[in-house]
Amino acid sequence: MINDIKKNAELRMQKSLEALKNDLAKIRTGRAHAGLLDHVMVEYYGSMVAVNQVANVNLGDARTINVQPYEKNMMGKVEKAIRDSDLGLNPATNGDIIRVPMPMLTEERRRELTKVVKTEGEAAKVAIRNQRRDANDALKKLVKDKEASEDDERRAQDDVQKLTDRYVAEVDKMLQVKETELMAV
Repeated sequence: MINDIKKNAELRMQKSLEALKNDLAKIRTGRAHAGLLDHVMVEYYGSMVAVNQVANVNLGDARTINVQPYEKNMMGKVEKAIRDSDLGLNPATNGDIIRVPMPMLTEERRRELTKVVKTEGEAAKVAIRNQRRDANDALKKLVKDKEASEDDERRAQDDVQKLTDRYVAEVDKMLQVKETELMAV
C-alpha cells in the first residue's frame, strides 16, 4: 500500500515536470513555433477551447505563424484571444488567415518572457507540492484505518518529501536553463 502511494506520487510529479517542459518549449526566443498558441483559449459557442481546436495553426515562415479559423465568424474572436494572451503578440487579419508575426526580442520582451517562465515554474512547484500533500493524506488514512503503523507512515512521508525536494530542484534547474536561453542575445 505505502509503495503504491509513493509510486503514484512520483508518477504524478514526473507528469508535472513533463507539463512544465512542454510549456517552456512553447516560450520561444524570437522564432515562430506552432505550439506557441496551444494554451491560448478562445470562446467558442459558450465554452473556452484552445485556438488549435477552432483553427488550423501552422508556420508561414521562420518568424510568422498563420492561423486559419475553420469558421469565418471566429476570425475576430481568435485574433482578440491571441492579442489578449500573455505572449505579447500582435496578430493581423489578411483575408481568411490571421498572420501572427513574432516580434524581435528586445531587452524588455526578454524580461517579460522571463517572468512568464518563472510563473510557469511556480505553477509546476505548486502542482508537485499538491501531490506531496495528497500522498501524505493517503498515508495518514492508512494509519487511521490501521493498515500501516505510524513509524511506516513517518518513513514514507520522509521519502515523499525527498521526492518533492528532488522534483522541485529539477524544476529550478529547468527554469535556470530557460532563463539563460532567453537572456542570451
